[in-house]
Amino acid sequence: MHPACAVATAAVLIWLGMVLAISFLEAPLKFRAPNVTLQIGLGIGRLVFRALNGCELVLAAAVAVALLVQPPTPGAAVAAVIAGVALLVQLVAVRPALSRRSDAVLAGGQGPRSHAHLWYVGLEVVKVAALVGAGGLLLTS
Repeated sequence: MHPACAVATAAVLIWLGMVLAISFLEAPLKFRAPNVTLQIGLGIGRLVFRALNGCELVLAAAVAVALLVQPPTPGAAVAAVIAGVALLVQLVAVRPALSRRSDAVLAGGQGPRSHAHLWYVGLEVVKVAALVGAGGLLLTS
């Protein structure tokens, strides 16, 4: 395996693990912990997802650079691009709406109902599927 391909594979699989651990394990479980109010859960979530998204950007950049150095199979490239685009849509289009809603709740109000959370989760599912595909294809290339 070319060193750039190894870097891309490692970055994709680390990215996948982080998304699975945070989005599908930590995020829903924190609200089930004793004495965690909605406000506390939202405050923690904002910090955790800001850190996750920063790590995702670094990993996506590492994948992009590695794939430019050693182009993968077309399927692996498409899957990696889909994951990157899903992340960018989350950051640019969905997170601002989530931030407005959580700002309102943290300020003691409810704010308008938002479907942004459903969009974010849907994009997480797309991202996970793309990362699984990219990781599998990179491992076999």
